[in-house]
Amino acid sequence: MPMYEYQCEACGLVFEARQKFSDPPLTSCRDCGGAVKKLISQAAFALKGGGWYDQGYSGGKQAACPSAASGGGGGCAGCPKAAND
Repeated sequence: MPMYEYQCEACGLVFEARQKFSDPPLTSCRDCGGAVKKLISQAAFALKGGGWYDQGYSGGKQAACPSAASGGGGGCAGCPKAAND
């Protein structure tokens, strides 16, 4: 279930509420009973590193392996991922 953030217009309290998409928005503050408004919060979702976006949707054409692109036959020795294994 998504987490929504609300702010009370009377006391200024900012609080979170876990609600279903189908639930109606909250209308009153849990502390003072004043009217609340739903805030637009920063999403907790972020794409980091390589992956499907970097390889297929960013517009840049990159080889899967730098050693394979150079044709030197070095295998994965020059690959940063190989150094971590």
